[in-house]
Amino acid sequence: MQALINAGGKGSRMGACGIEKPMQIIGGKPSVLRVVEALEGSENISDILVSVSDNTLETERFLKETGIRTLRTSGVSFMDDLHDSFANMDGDFVLTCPSDVPLLSSSELDKFIESFDPDTMQSHIALVEVGVVRGLGIEPSFTMEMYGRTWAVSGLSIMDRKKTLAGEYLIDSYYCTDCKEFAVNVNTQEDLRTAKGMF
Repeated sequence: MQALINAGGKGSRMGACGIEKPMQIIGGKPSVLRVVEALEGSENISDILVSVSDNTLETERFLKETGIRTLRTSGVSFMDDLHDSFANMDGDFVLTCPSDVPLLSSSELDKFIESFDPDTMQSHIALVEVGVVRGLGIEPSFTMEMYGRTWAVSGLSIMDRKKTLAGEYLIDSYYCTDCKEFAVNVNTQEDLRTAKGMF
């Protein structure tokens, strides 16, 4: 399966800190590199593309120097960047992943991918039990009610690439977990301090 790491956003919730969000150093490495390494270690990922934009030129330079394939997108919105990236990929299904999940591990990623059935699913979304996220000192950006419980949206998903490009509505399925590897999204300075403390 191909993978797309989204690293072209403005990172406005992080505030002015002089470093692009994907390049924040967490545990001695830029956050985006930690995500790349988790994907490279996956048994199910065959190809990795990172979308960047004018918002993340430093990230683009770093990734190119590291030999990681990038694609320059507009950075206007998540969906615009997603469509630009999908148009330059050729897999039937694509794992999409933010660049700000530094705890992501290859083993937990593989569990998520292997729970996806391409014959019956179109969109597969990873959710984390909200108590796990808040227990780490992070307030989730997006939550949803499912199976009588509240879940945080991790940002990881698997999508039907062709149907997405055609503008078709995708039927969602969900992967619900309590693992902390999916729980930490670094969106604010407080999130950053928490993530650094975990290393």
